[in-house]
Amino acid sequence: MHRVVLVALLSVLASTAWAAPPPAAQHEIAQLFDALEHSGCRFNRNGSWYDAKAARDHLQDKYDYLVRRDAIHSTEGFIDLAASKSSMSGRAYLVQCPGTAEMPSATWFRRLLAGLRAKR
Repeated sequence: MHRVVLVALLSVLASTAWAAPPPAAQHEIAQLFDALEHSGCRFNRNGSWYDAKAARDHLQDKYDYLVRRDAIHSTEGFIDLAASKSSMSGRAYLVQCPGTAEMPSATWFRRLLAGLRAKR
């Protein structure tokens, strides 16, 4: 009887376990979050502008949600699924940094990622 209960419990735990992206992607995503938070840029979500800290918090929530659903498998996957557009409206996110024109957040994050990888 105990074995049946143990097997059932392990099955439930396995189905609710988070499947995190590979360690290299986790590291890159953390670097992207930190760069965004400290960028001084503004972030447009569904027509409203937010500071970089609020943008990071929002994207962190989306990232955590998608990780729980085993949807993020790479840094590019994070950019495509969490950091590019609103899941609710489908509208692209925008980033506007001091002294620069606004651009799609996907472009901003991909450039940042390319710079991080070039430094390695």
